[in-house]
Amino acid sequence: MKQAFTLMLSLCLFMNIEAQTKKSYQITRTLNAPNIDGILDESIWNNLQIATDFIQFSPDVGKSTTKEKRTEVKMCYDDNAIYISAFLYDNPDDMLSQFTQRDNFGQSDFFKIIFNPNNDAQNNTLFYVFSTGTQADAIESPSNGKDFGWNAVWESAVKVVDNGWVVEAKIPYRALRFTQQENPTWGIQFEREFKKTRSKFSWSAIDVTKGNEGLYNAELKGLKNIIPPTRLSFYPYTSGLVSSYDGKTDADFAAGLDVKYGITENITLDATLIPDFSQAGFDNVRLNLGPFEQQFTEQRQFFTEGVDLFNKGDLFYSRRVGDSPSITPETADDEEIVDFPDKVQLINAVKISGRTKKGLGIGFFNAITEKTSATIEKTEILNAGTPSETTLKSKRNEVVEPLANYNIMVLDQQFNKNSSVTLINTNVTRNGEFKDANVTGFLVDLVNKKNTYGAIGEIKMSSFNDFENNDNGYSSRVGFGKNSGKFRFSAIYDYADENYDINDLGIQFRNNYSNFGGEMSYRIFEPTETLNSYQINLWLNYNQLANPNTYTGSNINFNINATNKKLHSFGINGNWNIGKRLDFFEPRNGFDSYFITKNYIQSNVWVSSNYNKFFAIDANFGYALYLDKERHNFNNWWYSLNPRFKFNDKFLVVLGYQFDDYNADRGFINGQDVDDEIIFGQRERIETTLSISGSYNFNSFNALTLSFRNYLSRVTYDNQVYNLQDDGNLLVSDTNTKMTIGEDSDFNPDANFNTWNLDFSYTWQFAPGSQLTALYRNQIFNFSNKSEDNYFDSLNHLFDQKKRNTFSLRLVYFIDYNDVKNVFRNKKSS
Repeated sequence: MKQAFTLMLSLCLFMNIEAQTKKSYQITRTLNAPNIDGILDESIWNNLQIATDFIQFSPDVGKSTTKEKRTEVKMCYDDNAIYISAFLYDNPDDMLSQFTQRDNFGQSDFFKIIFNPNNDAQNNTLFYVFSTGTQADAIESPSNGKDFGWNAVWESAVKVVDNGWVVEAKIPYRALRFTQQENPTWGIQFEREFKKTRSKFSWSAIDVTKGNEGLYNAELKGLKNIIPPTRLSFYPYTSGLVSSYDGKTDADFAAGLDVKYGITENITLDATLIPDFSQAGFDNVRLNLGPFEQQFTEQRQFFTEGVDLFNKGDLFYSRRVGDSPSITPETADDEEIVDFPDKVQLINAVKISGRTKKGLGIGFFNAITEKTSATIEKTEILNAGTPSETTLKSKRNEVVEPLANYNIMVLDQQFNKNSSVTLINTNVTRNGEFKDANVTGFLVDLVNKKNTYGAIGEIKMSSFNDFENNDNGYSSRVGFGKNSGKFRFSAIYDYADENYDINDLGIQFRNNYSNFGGEMSYRIFEPTETLNSYQINLWLNYNQLANPNTYTGSNINFNINATNKKLHSFGINGNWNIGKRLDFFEPRNGFDSYFITKNYIQSNVWVSSNYNKFFAIDANFGYALYLDKERHNFNNWWYSLNPRFKFNDKFLVVLGYQFDDYNADRGFINGQDVDDEIIFGQRERIETTLSISGSYNFNSFNALTLSFRNYLSRVTYDNQVYNLQDDGNLLVSDTNTKMTIGEDSDFNPDANFNTWNLDFSYTWQFAPGSQLTALYRNQIFNFSNKSEDNYFDSLNHLFDQKKRNTFSLRLVYFIDYNDVKNVFRNKKSS
């Protein structure tokens, strides 16, 4: 390990950066702020430097724009904001202008403004303006990519004219993090995309063959005597909800507040007080037959916005905060759980994050969840079998999640405009005799100064204490690769012992591994006669247990994808598990047993047609089998069809159908109870998913949206069961086995799992940062053993279940401290 880190540290020392002449924009101060209306009739726009001569960086790298499609950008500033105007020349007939809501790109031309106040090439702030007037914004770093969960409040306007379109924007200083300097130099970049051809242009040329885009920012000079404002804003909200289920109707009202405060010029506090997540989107739940939990995407805005620092090292899975309780109570034979909460209430949460001028990132996250109990009912029968027999019922509450504190601390030092060193700690402290957990990670990400080679290193330690046990676990990773040019490669080694566990605040599917992996890839950066782009990837993995040092399997993967001149994309991928694979997780008994499979092979082909058209489609087809005579009857095939209908620039509908059929699949049978035996079953598993997503955008600020998903999984087991042997093979159970399965058995693992989720909403952004949302939600769920039912019979049984109907209304209003202060100042002066 020591030699590996020595190698990584040497990488950033042996090469010098190549000289590059950067473009520069000399900005001018204005005494009169322009009106943001998309009409450039103010005199301030007449005598400013023009940023023009944009260069293409995709797909035809280095190509200049024609005069008819040129871009001209101007900027000025005052004590409150930076103002940008852009004239984007074009033939209006060539422009695409599909209306969407904020942060949703759609099929629309856009203009992008990039600021980097620290001029460090690693922390860009992005502002997008679409030809429809829609806004998008994000923060960007090489390690986390673009984070569109981050939102700022700023102004923009668009005007379509005979020879193109005009953008006018105001970026207030509250939307940027910077230190006060007498004569600073910021990073600046402008980009433009023509959606019809998907061609992208930038003002400062970008070398896409190496390095991140931030390295190619131009310089912004001339900002004098600008003072970072007091960054204090409030988002008070109020919401009302009416829900009906099983003949009962409940109503709820909530009010709360989100706060953003600039503790220093570069460090910001975000807090949510009395949080309300009643309108968070639904999860795409599936029937889970595997040994690992299902991972869901985060739907709550507070946990998706500005979390780039906390995602370092993959130790933070935000769904843990306010998730289901951490324990299930034990019950006696005469007891049953009659009320078990599906989530824990979040009391409040706070984030502090930012980065100093010298590149030190500081992050602190804290959340508190409330004490949560389950209700257990006990049934006692007195004088059983007599005329005076009496049944007594009593209830008790048992704590299943105590008052808990979730905490993350991060220090991330960036250097050389492309590298970083990170120290991160996550901690969960639960009140009373419940499990506490702690994880610490040290991360190194190095790139040489020519941006051609890179190396990574990670060391992590986990520990937990549940008042009975106190275990420490360890994990490490080291890797090296070439990250530039057409041909690239990387090699990586991953290790974790059997005690390594991050699941109290992170998500980890397995531990106890010692794995080697390698990747090679080839791509093009300039179009061919028929293709705009293509890329080929090849991976090879060799996997072992860490303890004992046991080989578990090898696999080889490939992926090929391409986009042609008509903007249709297509590809093929495949995987081969070479020879035997030892699965230590499917038996569900630690690492004491394993299940052997041999020569699993699968492949998948896909196509995605040009979204610019009225009709487009995404489709794929795949097939898998075992090259093993003992599993000759196994096969798995799947396909999906997702047609898209863009009726006009305001109305879009996307339909989805997915089908997945596992025939003669074998796996652990959940819920078994057979002494000293691990029972497997052979099953057919059929999954179908129907989905509809649609939107009608009246304009960039008003929209109706529909999201629907019906998921059905049917699992039918053979009557025969298998015993897992010590050598990992399956043996047909003999007559002494006490377990039989099927419709007529006491134990029936067949499953018909059916979910229905429908969201229909209206959203109105009535002021910058302020929004009104009305949401109707319909949810139905059914689980039974009727696996032989076809889709329509299953749907009929689903509709026989109790339905939950919910209507909610939520209002959020943006208040900026500086605006309020100016109102009172103006009243006082008048």
